[in-house]
Amino acid sequence: MIAERFEREYGCTETEWLRWLPGAVRDQALNLHPGQAHVAIASGHLQLVWTVLPPRQIAMVRLPRMTVTFVFIGVGNEARADFMRYFDLYLQRGGG
Repeated sequence: MIAERFEREYGCTETEWLRWLPGAVRDQALNLHPGQAHVAIASGHLQLVWTVLPPRQIAMVRLPRMTVTFVFIGVGNEARADFMRYFDLYLQRGGG
């Protein structure tokens, strides 16, 4: 079950996020605004709000990061799960 509202932290810059976002929402209508986006999903929508955070520093390495709040409005659980499955797969980068 995917909650109607949740927050995640991503290890990327805002520029990278904005480059990835159109592909991550697939064929859904996307409206971008400074620091937020609205995505049409079925008869409802998803509101994304992001904030750039200070980089995480591990020894000499500095990693960009940002927090993103997901708010699904009028989107059923199955539609939320389908959307997030593709979204997460699209944004998956490297790793194991």
